[in-house]
Amino acid sequence: MKLNAKDLISAALLIGLAVIGLWLNQDHNLGTARRMGPGYMPMLVFWLQIILGGMVLFFGLFNGPDPLDDWTPAEIGFLIGGAVAGIAAGMIAARIPGFPSAGWNALGIGMFVGCLVAAVPPGWRALFLPSAAFTLFGLALEPLGIIVAIIITVICAALADQEHLDRPLGLAGLCAFLSALCWAIFIYYLDIRVPLWPQL
Repeated sequence: MKLNAKDLISAALLIGLAVIGLWLNQDHNLGTARRMGPGYMPMLVFWLQIILGGMVLFFGLFNGPDPLDDWTPAEIGFLIGGAVAGIAAGMIAARIPGFPSAGWNALGIGMFVGCLVAAVPPGWRALFLPSAAFTLFGLALEPLGIIVAIIITVICAALADQEHLDRPLGLAGLCAFLSALCWAIFIYYLDIRVPLWPQL
């Protein structure tokens, strides 16, 4: 065996986060493939993530060696700072009445803040800015609607790499394509009741 440390850690993260997601998703109604409940798509995505993690794990056992790069003190500091800031933000949000403390919003706010803090060093941006974008989508979906949620999610994830920001037309095209695709699949075809635009 030629172990690839990067792939093995990536596989552990993928599988671990998917297992946590499946556990948190237990409270949601799954429904059926034709009439999806709020927990159906997350459940499907988490199982696909476990399969992907299993594939990465399998190939990581044979395509090494590829050792991890050493972390800089700034990367370690911002990683710890992100964890502390995320926990603090989540605890504060849980005490604020209204949107911040409703449902899982306090957890989402904590994860978003923690990911933003951890993404300050350039070495962490490719991991933590897309993660922040996913949590932002979950927070924005109900109050802002699916179209605005998709647009801010794509923009937040694009901040991870300057190359994406250098092509604003490509970014706008991706926003338009994903918005149209999600509208066609989830709202038109599957008739999932999520707001399309901000609820004023």
